[in-house]
Amino acid sequence: MVLHRGQGRWEHRRFCDLPDLLSETDVLILNDTKVFPARLFGKKPTGGRVEVVLLNFPRVEEEGRATSEALLRSSKPLRPGQRIIVGTDLEIEIMEGADDWIKKISLMYDGELLKVLETHGHVPLPPYIRRQDEDLDKKRYQTIFARNIGSVAAPTAGLHFSNALLERLKDIGVKIGYITLHVGYGTFAPVRTEDIREHKIHSEWIDVPSSALQLVRSAKANGSRIICVGTTTVRALEYVFKEHEKADSYSGPCDLYIYPGFTFRATDAIITNFHLPKSSLLIMVSAFAGRELILSAYNEAVKAQYRFYSYGDSMLILP
Repeated sequence: MVLHRGQGRWEHRRFCDLPDLLSETDVLILNDTKVFPARLFGKKPTGGRVEVVLLNFPRVEEEGRATSEALLRSSKPLRPGQRIIVGTDLEIEIMEGADDWIKKISLMYDGELLKVLETHGHVPLPPYIRRQDEDLDKKRYQTIFARNIGSVAAPTAGLHFSNALLERLKDIGVKIGYITLHVGYGTFAPVRTEDIREHKIHSEWIDVPSSALQLVRSAKANGSRIICVGTTTVRALEYVFKEHEKADSYSGPCDLYIYPGFTFRATDAIITNFHLPKSSLLIMVSAFAGRELILSAYNEAVKAQYRFYSYGDSMLILP
C-alpha cells in the first residue's frame, strides 16, 4: 500500500513497484543490524522448564561470563541466585530484575559466546507466530543487508528487499545509506500506560556513521527526500538529529519515543509494515501520517486482506 499523507489518500501497489515510486534524487536509509539466536530453553536444577529470551546481545564482562537482560517464562517467577542449565557449556544465573519476568542475568559459558548461542539458541519469532522456529527462519528472518550482529528481532521492513530490487533502485539514481539499530525490548514492548505519553522506551544501541549523516544532510540541503526503511531507522536518525544535531557520527544508546506532536527533522517518507495495536510502532506512524489517516488505511488493508506484522505486507508513506 502507498499512503500519500499530504493528499490523504492511498493506493494499492506491489513492493516491486518501488523504483516507479521513488526518484533519482531520493535517499534510502536501511538498518543493517543482524539477528542472533536470542531464544534459549533450559531447566532449573529441579527439572522445571524455563524459556529465556535475551533482550540484547550479552555484554562480555570477563572470559566465560557475560550479562544481559532477558524475558523469562517459567511456571513460577525466578528469583536472584537461581540457575538455569541450558547445556554443558552454558548456564544462566538470575541476578536481579525490574519485575517477575524481566531480569538481569549472567551467562556462564565455555568457548566463543556467539558460537554457544548459535548452538543452543533459536530464532526469536514473534509470539503471534504460533509455530516452532525452523532452520529456514535463520535465513528468512534476516534482511539481505544484515551485517552487524546484535538484534533480538529483525527490522522487518527490510525483509521485503532483494538484491535485484536494490540494484534497480541504484540504477535509477537512488542513493543508499546504512545505520544500525540493534532491535531490543524498546521496539516491541507494548504500550501499557493509559496515557501514551507516559510510556517509556527501553534503550537500544545505535550506530549512525558519518557516511549516513553526510548523505542525509547533503540530501536535505538539496531538497531531496529521505526515505527511512523501518521504524528503527526513523528512530535512529531522528534521535541523532534531535539530541546530537551537529555530531559527525554517533554510537550509543537511543531511547527516543515518538508519539503525536513530535517534530520530524530527518524523515520525509517511511517504508514500514502493518503494526500491532498498542505498540509504539503504530503510535510512531500515527505521529508521522496522522492517526485518522493511518486508521483508515489500516481498515482498507484489512478489507483488502493485507498481511500484518513481521512476515506481512508493507506500506510506503509518502509526503
